[in-house]
Amino acid sequence: MSLRRPLGILGLLLFLAVYALVVAWLAEPVLGLHPLLQAPIWLVLGVAWVFPMRPVLIWIETGRTGHRP
Repeated sequence: MSLRRPLGILGLLLFLAVYALVVAWLAEPVLGLHPLLQAPIWLVLGVAWVFPMRPVLIWIETGRTGHRP
């Protein structure tokens, strides 16, 4: 059994914890906006974490980062 999955999951959890803190820090100015302006911001912030973590998720599954040599 390789350490790839446990290390990848630990990295994912650490990244998500930091990401959640950043989003919580951004919450105060966003909450002052009209709800129709808030909705797309929360939607983008809720999905945006996937893009920087995509190589890690691919690495956890395959052992490669998804980039071609």
